[in-house]
Amino acid sequence: MNKFLRVNDLKVYFPTDDGVVRAVDGLTFDLEKGTTLGIVGESGSGKSVTSLAIMGLHRGTRAKLSGEIWLDDVDLLKTTDEEIRGLRGSKMAMIFQDPLSAMHPYYTIGQQLTEAIRVHHNVSKKAARVTVVDMLARVGIPSPDKRFDQYPHEFSGGMRQRAMIAMALINNPELLIADEPTTALDVTVQAQILDLMRDLQKEFGSAIIMITHDLGVVAEIADDVLVMYGGKCVEYAEVDDAFHAPDHPYTWGLMTSMPRLDRTRLERLVPVAGNPPSLINIPPGCAFHPRCTFRDFASAPCNQVVPELVQSYPKHDSRCHIPAPKRAELFAEQIAPRL
Repeated sequence: MNKFLRVNDLKVYFPTDDGVVRAVDGLTFDLEKGTTLGIVGESGSGKSVTSLAIMGLHRGTRAKLSGEIWLDDVDLLKTTDEEIRGLRGSKMAMIFQDPLSAMHPYYTIGQQLTEAIRVHHNVSKKAARVTVVDMLARVGIPSPDKRFDQYPHEFSGGMRQRAMIAMALINNPELLIADEPTTALDVTVQAQILDLMRDLQKEFGSAIIMITHDLGVVAEIADDVLVMYGGKCVEYAEVDDAFHAPDHPYTWGLMTSMPRLDRTRLERLVPVAGNPPSLINIPPGCAFHPRCTFRDFASAPCNQVVPELVQSYPKHDSRCHIPAPKRAELFAEQIAPRL
């Protein structure tokens, strides 16, 4: 099947005075319409850089990009600046991490959403206002006609996030990238935002990339999960497999450091030991090997050879030198009892 979004061997490097930052280093995944991909990992793993590459927002920077990003039949890395500007908002849109800094402080919410419509459609300001007020109401903003004339600083955090979602969806994009859309929001508002995104996806049939470090959000909304570490994908699976039978030691560490509300836990949470690697000085071999407590079970020297991303099980890929049968045994004996 021809996937709607195809990312193939994407590399995003940033040359600096201290060396080259390998923010994304050979990432491959795809996405169909009507489905959601969750991208997870610690800060600095390359999640947001990937989303900015898809949106074409590294243009004009020192970033060096290679590989392929296909949206339908368009290679986004080979389009002109004008062509990709035409795609943003109409074909693809993004919800940024911080809506206060993503929105212009000197223009009202209504002015900014109206501009988003009129860039892509030849409509009057009056007609655009009707559409904007309707969209603000649909994302759950009370008194949308009044809120239309207010500024971003007059909105609460949850309201700004809803306004950002309204702006992203105002032109019914076929691809929506949500970069930490529920960060810094209380759990009640988080649940409302996720419900809203799910409802709008059903209505518009859009494809969604959900970028987050919150595994609970991924379990709630995603169909597939891509786990990133050190700029690479280390595990790629359907969401049920990723949560019930994770196959990479890093994913195990993420799972055991996550609190659970559906069962009584008698042991303390166990965080992943150590710190994420510097993307300038990525450890040789498997980037995770300095933090991995299972490296003695590997079939190849973890500190010398970079493992390939290979299929361990149907629709389940992992990047690890530990043989798949041994990983399954270790998970069953040491990890599963702690989840």
